[in-house]
Amino acid sequence: MLQLNQIHKVFNEGTPDEKIALDTINLTLNEGDFVTVIGSNGAGKSTLMNIISGVMIPDVGSVYIDAHNVTGMTEYNRAKFIGRVFQDPMAGTAPSMTIEENLAMAYSRNKTRTLRKGVTKKRKDYFREVLETLHLGLENRLNAKVGLLSGGERQALSLLMATFTEPSILLLDEHTAALDPARAELITNLTKEIVEKYNLTTLMVTHNMQQALDLGNRLIMMDKGQIILEVDDGQKQHLTIEQLLNEFQRIRGTKMASDRALLS
Repeated sequence: MLQLNQIHKVFNEGTPDEKIALDTINLTLNEGDFVTVIGSNGAGKSTLMNIISGVMIPDVGSVYIDAHNVTGMTEYNRAKFIGRVFQDPMAGTAPSMTIEENLAMAYSRNKTRTLRKGVTKKRKDYFREVLETLHLGLENRLNAKVGLLSGGERQALSLLMATFTEPSILLLDEHTAALDPARAELITNLTKEIVEKYNLTTLMVTHNMQQALDLGNRLIMMDKGQIILEVDDGQKQHLTIEQLLNEFQRIRGTKMASDRALLS
């Protein structure tokens, strides 16, 4: 479960460049919720993800994960609760290390560190087993350097690494935006399969409104650091992109910026 209480974050406070990035955000994700997040550039989506993951600390408010107050916890210590996949396929993995070495690091994320060998035969067998679920042949390339993989292969590996320890919260930060349509569809389908298989509590930021409608059981729309619309599962199933855009215009009195990107 994830709970955000009265989250407020300001950049460059007291200067001419002052910007309210998050304005008194309240949000609760119950176990198994899959919430998609949409909004124009600068709406506060990335800041929201960074607050949850511990990259940033809120100026005001608190963050709870599974009833633990993690507000002041470092990103490193918070990682045992959180899996995150970034937009850039080059992020989230160590390119100079092999597939099995990357998986070994991810596997140990929520476990006590020891001096034992990180990649044992038992673990290799397990890594092959989970890699087979990607249907990309990576189970036969455990010793390949991750930097040699294609963008789609790296993003699939990042998704697997973020989820195979079944984190309390999965954060997906526009994780298909940098991929070509075929690879984006692959990663989208893998995301749906993995989230459903492990019943992962998931928050996904996307600029693709159709993707936001197709995935998950809840949707939130952000603008100027605020959550201006929340849609539950019953409403979401019948929504269209046009209705979402009209709803934004009704609430804000203006069209949503970057309509072209949002319609992709």
